[in-house]
Parts: sequence; structure tokens; C-alpha cells
Amino acid sequence: AFFPFFVESVFASLPQMERGVSKVIGGDPKGNNFLYTNGKSVIIRNIDNPTIAEIYTEHAHQVTVAKYSPSGFYIASGDASGKIRIWDTTQKEHLLKYEYQPISGTVKDIAWTEDSKRMAVAGDGREKFAAVFLWDTGSSVGDLAAHSKVINSVDIRQKRPYRIITGSDDSSASFFEGPPFKFKFTSSDHCKFVNCVRFSPDGSRFVTAGADGQIFVYDGVTGDKVCQLGGEKAHNGGIYAVSWSPDSTQLISASGDKTVKLWDVGAGTAVTTFDMGTDVNDQQLGCLWQKDHLLSISLSGYINYLDKNNCNRPIRTIKGHSKSIQCLTVHKCDGRSVIYSGSHDGHINYWDADTGDNDCFTGKGHTNQVTKMAVNENGELVTCSMDDTMRFTSLNKKEYSAGDVVKMDSQPKHLSAAVGGLSLVVCIQQIVLLHDKKKAFTLDNLGYEAEFGVIHPGGTTVAVGGNDKKIHLYSIHGRTLKDEGRTIDVNSPITGMVYSDDGAYLAVINEKKAVVLYSVADDYAVKNEYYAHHAKPVSLAWCPDNEHFATGGMDMMVYVWSVSDPEKKIKLSETHRLHHISGLAWIDENTLVTTSPDASVKQWCIKY
Repeated sequence: AFFPFFVESVFASLPQMERGVSKVIGGDPKGNNFLYTNGKSVIIRNIDNPTIAEIYTEHAHQVTVAKYSPSGFYIASGDASGKIRIWDTTQKEHLLKYEYQPISGTVKDIAWTEDSKRMAVAGDGREKFAAVFLWDTGSSVGDLAAHSKVINSVDIRQKRPYRIITGSDDSSASFFEGPPFKFKFTSSDHCKFVNCVRFSPDGSRFVTAGADGQIFVYDGVTGDKVCQLGGEKAHNGGIYAVSWSPDSTQLISASGDKTVKLWDVGAGTAVTTFDMGTDVNDQQLGCLWQKDHLLSISLSGYINYLDKNNCNRPIRTIKGHSKSIQCLTVHKCDGRSVIYSGSHDGHINYWDADTGDNDCFTGKGHTNQVTKMAVNENGELVTCSMDDTMRFTSLNKKEYSAGDVVKMDSQPKHLSAAVGGLSLVVCIQQIVLLHDKKKAFTLDNLGYEAEFGVIHPGGTTVAVGGNDKKIHLYSIHGRTLKDEGRTIDVNSPITGMVYSDDGAYLAVINEKKAVVLYSVADDYAVKNEYYAHHAKPVSLAWCPDNEHFATGGMDMMVYVWSVSDPEKKIKLSETHRLHHISGLAWIDENTLVTTSPDASVKQWCIKY
């Protein structure tokens, strides 16, 4: 069968982080993958090559935690409504096996028994904070009522006799024996929230870690206290997560004091302290020890691969976006294609299209949503943001420059870059033409609200789409814009517009779900109209061949259209399953890049 498209690569989102809230990372018992959550998505990544990723999107509410079954065949994921979905890991379709609602609020942690038959779930709920049940029937195998506040963490001993430990905001940890599981005792060694409880893989010990910066070690069978790590205090800040080494002799702990510590549990002392930085975003909220990999997660969402031999520098740091991506562009340099993406929090990331390696610019950048971006002829990334600025950032230096910021009078909504050092910015109630990074000409009192503005590749005309259902054409004279009263009726509010690279056509999308192609040489006569979107299209991009272009809509669909044949279209369904298509860009005539508020970037191979 001929498939006109397939997904080539998925550059996944980072975990969604919240200050002062621990993040559970799940590890695959076979040692190949790790997983975490962002929004309504569960992200599965290969631990050796994190550019290999899969996204599971079947939850109706925000997913908060996901854990592999010890068999490795299933994943259990829990969401903010208290739902638990147990789904298959072996097939691409990830078929649902069971769904339960053990608690009535946010699920904070999940633990399985080693035979993958029973499961404990903990979090926030109206009637109870935790439940333990059989995975295939959902029937209860005990009572975990022992806390007066939300339970942050739960774990099950991976050997018989089974034990369960829970840690809560009521500053205590509770110990249960079973099955069926019955309350045995509560330990009140912590003086603040207990954030994480974990049994060692061999079941001989368990630890509790808290917001008081303390870690206590207990006997895994009796629950007797054995020792305290690091004497009085293990960390200078709250501890959010711990993870044991596979041989049960060591563990790592992640803390708000911006460090991760590696402990020799027998000696009770820290072997290594990893300093993760000085910024508030360097607080460590999650960790995972899997085979030889030591992972930690920063408040920024960055995933750090720690190096036991060098405590000051991770082996690698996975970057990307944890917030909604708003815009996208692509640039070729020295034969390599680079994808640039800008998100809701002002963060700009760049990705090597072939390898997925990525990083962000150094220095201080935008402080609010990046709305639009383009690359100009000088090899600069031109960006505008809701922080009312426009920036020019050198793609060679990859560093924000304080000098190359242009402050706007009002919020910029759209920009376009063209030859001869020209850029155009459409702001609220004004249009600004810039030359060599300086404001050259401003149009006020337009008589309509401008939404989009594009400069013709020839550099002689500017087309501006307004909320008056018209396209206004202005001539560029030197460094000024001249209104010669030329308008095109569109009959619907415009949602985007782009000129083809050769300047022959202007493609326009509108709220009536139409895609309209205007022929520039024929005084902007309509060449073709295309219909297929079920909801308004909001993004569009021209293919470098000037024959095809793509549109992305609120219906989560992407269509690739053809200039010569309006009936010929390629439909990419469910490109991003939860959200509209916020950005489109072409790497070459057979490779399309899409992005969406799910904070991930996908590359598609298109065959005509």
C-alpha cells in the first residue's frame, strides 16, 4: 500500500514542572525506556537515545504520573481526576487493558507488586487518599487509610512478604502489611511534608524523604528505623525524590537546594554531590536510577544525565519545551537543517533536524510568549513576543544580544522578513517597517485592525490582512510604506497568509475554513480555493518547490495542497492528537515539520 506520509521523528516535550511539586519519572524494568507526563500526554523515551520517543494521549484530564508494570508489558498512568488507565506497551496502538477510578482527585504516585498483579495508588481524594487493588478486577486488597492529608508517595516491597509504605503532607509515613494490606504503624520522624518513599530493589530497606531535607532509612520487613542519611540533614532544601541503585547499596536524592546527592546507604554518607546550578530553575524535583543511567529533572523541565566521575557537569542535558509551542521556522546552514521553535513562556529552542540534538540560546531572551519567528538574509532569527519587543539573534553566535532588541509601542502580533534588510511587524493598531534592525516607518490610524503582514519576496509590496475581511496592499518606496488604496475582499476574517518563495502566489486562510490562493501577476485574482478543514485553519507554510503548501487547523488536521490541481490533497490526520497545529515549516520538499500546544515537534515525510 502507498502511504503518502509517515512520521519521521518526534522531538518530545519535556516534563511539565511545578515549583515545589515532585515529579515522578518511571523506569522500564527492561532498562530501555523512561517515562514522564506533560499535560494530557505520557511521553516514553529511549534512555540511550532520547530522540526516540512516543506520546500516549488517551487521558481526558491532565496526566500526573505513569509507571511500568514489573513485567514491562503494561504502563499504568493516573490523572488529575483520579482515573487510572492500564495500557499495553508492546503494540504501537497501546490498547487499553483496564480503566479504574480508585480515588476522586489527583493521582500522585503508583506502585505495582513484583508479579504485576496488584497495584497501589495514592494522591488526593474526597473519601480516601490511597487504594490497593487487583490489576485485572479492580477489587480491593486492603485498606490504606492512615493519613489525614494528601498522600504524595507510595511504594510496595518487591518481594514477599509484601509491605506498603506511604508518605503524606501530614508529615508522617505509614507502614502496611499484607495482602490483604492492614495498617501496622505510622512513623513521625519528619517535621514537614513527606515527599517520597521508596523500597530498595532487594526489599531489605526503605527510605522516606521530606520537605525538611531529611532522609530516614528503615528495615524493609519490620519497618524499624535503621539510620538517617547525612546525619542531621541530607540536603539544605526540601527533598522531592529518591531512587535506589539496582544493587540496593546506593541511592540518589533530588532537592530544592539545586543539588542531587549520591549516597552510600550502608555508611549513611554522601559519596558525590552534583551541583546543578544557581538559578531557581535548577531546583531538582525528580530522579531515576536505571542501569548505569542517573537521571534528574530540573524545575526548568530539563532532564540531566549525571556523571559519577564529574559532579559539576552532566554527561548530557535534554532540553526542549515544557510549555505550548506557538511558532516555528526552519533554516539551512552548511548543508544542515535546523528547526527553531518558540513557546508560550518565551523560550526558544533549536533542533538539528537529522539528529534531534537540541539546545537554546544563551543569555536573557524574551520574557513572554514568542508569537512569530522568521530567519532573515543575515542569518539572524527575527522574533516578536508579547513582551512588546522584537529581537534579532545571530544564528552563528546562538546568543541573545542586548543590543539587537527593538521595543514596540504596542504588542506585536505578526512579523515578516525580506531582502534588503527589511522586516515588517504588525502590532496592535500599527504597522512598523524596519530597516537594518531599526524602525524606519510606522503606519497608524489604519481604520481597521491589522492581524497579519507579509512582505513580497521581491521586496516591493506588503500585504496586510485585517479584521475587516480585507487584504490591504501597500507599496514599499525606499523605507516607507505607501497606501495606494488597493484592497482584496476576503469575505471572512483572515487567520493567516504567506507568499510562495518565488513570489507568484499569496496563500490565505480564513475563519470560513477556506484556503484561497491569489495569483500575484494577475493582480491578485483568485487562482484556486481549497476546502477540507472541519475547523478554521490557523497555520500555513509554503513548500520550497512553490507547487505545494501545507495548512494546519483547529481540527488537528494538516493538509498538503497542490497549486496545479485543487482536487489533489494529502491529509495528515491526527498529527498532534490533543491540540491544533500551531506551527508548520518545510525542511525540504518532502519533509514537513509540525508543532502544537502539546510542546512537541514532529517531522513528516511527504510523498506526492
